[in-house]
Amino acid sequence: MAKPMTASDENGMTDGQIDDMADKFRAALRKHRVDIPSDVAQQVAGIPNLGMKLFEVIRELVEAMTGLVVRLVENIDRTRSPQQVIDETERKQYVDSDVVAAMPRGDGDTAKLTFFKPAKSAYKNGVLSCTALQREYEKRGLEPDAEALADYNKKNPEAADKEPNACQWIDAQGNFCGAAFGRWGGERRVDVDRGGGGWRDRWSFAGVPKESSASAV
Repeated sequence: MAKPMTASDENGMTDGQIDDMADKFRAALRKHRVDIPSDVAQQVAGIPNLGMKLFEVIRELVEAMTGLVVRLVENIDRTRSPQQVIDETERKQYVDSDVVAAMPRGDGDTAKLTFFKPAKSAYKNGVLSCTALQREYEKRGLEPDAEALADYNKKNPEAADKEPNACQWIDAQGNFCGAAFGRWGGERRVDVDRGGGGWRDRWSFAGVPKESSASAV
């Protein structure tokens, strides 16, 4: 299962930050205590994983502020052929077999997949050029791992229904290539091909940190 993580996970919150957030939440509860009956509050306090439910609110705020969303993708089978990776997504395929065969692949069975949306200023007339997207990857210290992205979409097929996602790379001949996941015409599909025409602003893009191996956590 792909597990969500915040983009700040590398450094982690300090004890002081945790205490500050906890103090503010405690103060809000005390300020509005009359708004919640004691017996109902007791029921809420007994909800399983209440702490994690409250933490999700903080996570959403962090992701909105950083513009990065990190998902931990586990149990990646790196022994599969690239075509097997695509087949296992169970999506309608629109692919070039040569491009599929040369998809970028990471190491290890776990990947920290980082999704990002380029700044609006990177688009020209509503289109992000492939060259500009390459700069966006470099700016964030990310590189593509199409295998990890395919597994993420396999395990979370509805994710690309809401917002299509993709990764881009440059092949040995210097061509821009991409793997794209989305839903069009009522079908979930995957496109793996050479490109160059650029990307519309509906896309989010994914990569893994460059500073470690493609799958390091």
